Amino acid sequence: MASDFSDLLFEAEKLTHDIEGPTELPKVDRSLRQVLEASNELYTRVAHTGSKDIQANLLLGSKGIDLPRISQKLDLISSQRTIETIDPIDDVDLDSCLENEIRNCIMGIIDEEKRLCYKSIMEQTWEHESGEWKQEKRKILNAMTGPSGNFIDPLKKESMFMESPIVGSMHMTYQEAVYAAKIIELNKRSLRGDPKIDLVSYFAKAAEEFKDTKVNDMWEIIKFMTEIQPICSTEDAISARKSKLVIMDLVHHAKKYLETRYKTYMSNVINENLMIAQRGGIPGTYPLVKSYLGIRLQGGYVGLVDGDVEDRPLWPMVYYCLRSGDISAALECLEKSSSTQRFPELVAILRAKYSNPKHPDIQKLEEAVRYQYRRLVRNETDPFKRIVWAVLGCCDIVDEHSEVARTADDWLWLKLCLVRVDYAKEDHIDYFDFQRTIIEEYGESHYDAMHQPHLYFQVLALTGQFEAAIEFLSRIERYKVHAVHMAIALNELYILAGPSDYSSPLIFMDPSDPKPARRLNIVRLILVYVRKFEIHCIEEAVNYFYLLHNIMNGDNQNMYVVCVGDLAQETREYERIFGKIQRNGIRTKGALDEFKHNEITVEKIAMDVAKQLVIKGSFEEAVELYDIACNQTEVLTLLNTLLSQVVTLPASEGSMRNRLFSKVREIYDRYSNGGFSCSANLANAFCNLKDLFIFFEHYHSKNYSHALKCLSDIKLIPMQASELDERVNSFKCVNVDVCKIMPDILLATMNIYFSQYQKIKDNEYVPNRFSDFSIEKQLVVIREQAKVLTNFTGMLPYRMPGDTNSRLVQMEILMH
Repeated sequence: MASDFSDLLFEAEKLTHDIEGPTELPKVDRSLRQVLEASNELYTRVAHTGSKDIQANLLLGSKGIDLPRISQKLDLISSQRTIETIDPIDDVDLDSCLENEIRNCIMGIIDEEKRLCYKSIMEQTWEHESGEWKQEKRKILNAMTGPSGNFIDPLKKESMFMESPIVGSMHMTYQEAVYAAKIIELNKRSLRGDPKIDLVSYFAKAAEEFKDTKVNDMWEIIKFMTEIQPICSTEDAISARKSKLVIMDLVHHAKKYLETRYKTYMSNVINENLMIAQRGGIPGTYPLVKSYLGIRLQGGYVGLVDGDVEDRPLWPMVYYCLRSGDISAALECLEKSSSTQRFPELVAILRAKYSNPKHPDIQKLEEAVRYQYRRLVRNETDPFKRIVWAVLGCCDIVDEHSEVARTADDWLWLKLCLVRVDYAKEDHIDYFDFQRTIIEEYGESHYDAMHQPHLYFQVLALTGQFEAAIEFLSRIERYKVHAVHMAIALNELYILAGPSDYSSPLIFMDPSDPKPARRLNIVRLILVYVRKFEIHCIEEAVNYFYLLHNIMNGDNQNMYVVCVGDLAQETREYERIFGKIQRNGIRTKGALDEFKHNEITVEKIAMDVAKQLVIKGSFEEAVELYDIACNQTEVLTLLNTLLSQVVTLPASEGSMRNRLFSKVREIYDRYSNGGFSCSANLANAFCNLKDLFIFFEHYHSKNYSHALKCLSDIKLIPMQASELDERVNSFKCVNVDVCKIMPDILLATMNIYFSQYQKIKDNEYVPNRFSDFSIEKQLVVIREQAKVLTNFTGMLPYRMPGDTNSRLVQMEILMH
């Protein structure tokens, strides 16, 4: 017995050693009593909470989550810190009172900010709604008024002696038609290889026909501002316009426009007041300014200093000569007043600018003028003297000189005179800061742009912000047509800054550009403009799209091809755009044939549009375009797909089946005469489907003898037992589109057999092929044919629908 216990102890110790040794399992340190207590506790918990708590512990425990510990932490979370109504505290408890007051203050601030925020949101919302409604009202009023601003009287009849203007289309206005004619002529010149023309002058001359002074002025601004040095086609417009030379060119031509315009204004004032002006016949700026001052300064300004020149105040004479852009006339004024000794600095800088505007000593002379201005001139009572010295010395840029520069033109000229590039002195105006001031600080509201669009356009354009000017003008309905063609002209000169991705908004700011530069999406601008008449005036629309033939989008697609493709799909005027293939294989000309391009052909565009139509599922239209693109493979592939869907259907007027049948006959005649240029399998499938068209037509007309004759000629299914193996083997080469309708062919053939069997049996009908046979013989032949058909169906390496075999066998059985 002892030995048995010793052996048992030895085995137990060995087992314990094995468990603790290699497996490294934790040692069980609970006694039986502890195990019993844990079991009772677990039982109590399960009985109280149910098994869901255990399942939750198991689920979350498998993910490493200790659910009991989380529950304990959640129980410790107090809800007393949340925002809630605060109960009053006894005044004796000072700490609680202070805490309560602080909380009340915080709650009061939160409520007040919430109320103010809600009020601000409501105000801004209504302001936005009001602004939109004002724009809509303005559009309605513009639509209801004629060019004169008067409301249109629909009952008013035109005089028979008044010749109405000729327009290109009822869907285009007169102005749109005139510009469209110019675009068409421009494209013709380009395609002929004629030398490039000045588009700005070309369009400006066309705009003269409209007899609109404001429009002519805007085109004049564009003409002046585009006289800068040419920009390379490979250079970005924004980068080019950052250079010193281009900025100085822009400033110079803007000043030149304002000076020329002011000179014209003075002449008009003099012509309206000839008796007072006493102009005389002497040409030149000096006598012009002298006569103008005779009208302008009648009891006007006080505080003028430094005497007169020929009965006119000196500094007004000098200022208006400079304002007219004539430095020699300003020098003449100083010389005639004997001021050359009194103001040597001024005379020196005028002579330097007159001899060479880029004279190297001008900056040094400006410093001398600036010194004298600060020492003597700044506090002078003569406003004309102050502005003359400020302009020539580039000083006191903060002073607006409002006594003299009373108009927007005067203010703009003054600021442009103070613009400098790469200037060491601080007292000057930076060009980009000046642009930012106009477009961001002042903006449309300052200039009342919606009521004075011409003024805001002028300010933007004369400060080199062409993109913003054109985008603004395009939002004014009556000026939209001019804005589009200004953009076209500037784009041809590579002055207009465009985006790298032409899916961008109409106008936007690129973060990499210097502020406040904008970029204009000319593609979107033209698309929006053309959308009005593109459906009815396709030729004009295509001409506008051709202007984009040198632009590629983000997917490296030519924008001319993309736009024409979209136009074709929207209008579905494929014949009008691409032409049509005639029965003799020659294509008639379409709108695109006017634009013969080495890389962009009508066939290429038709191919691209056809691919898009296939993606959209418009197979019928895609067939037409693939046919124009001379792609027989795609034409027959799509036709086979379409035929397989409708070939088994009965004919009905206006149906897709009838449309396809006429198209199939035309294409079959043309392709078979010229020879198929696609795979033999595809051509055979097309021919089979064409013949099956005729077969099902006879079948639905119950012309069974012709149907069987047609089916025999196709050689698709066996008509006799001797043809069974051959037809089964040849079926492996049958196109998938023909395979799709094989069940319908088999059922239709079996129906024909069964119908003939019934009629022969009832002595109602005897087919010509059985005319020499007895009735029993005829029935045997038909049963044999039906048997061949079912055998053929069973041997085909093609999975038939579930009920096809059963229906075939059922009809065969009914013939016995």
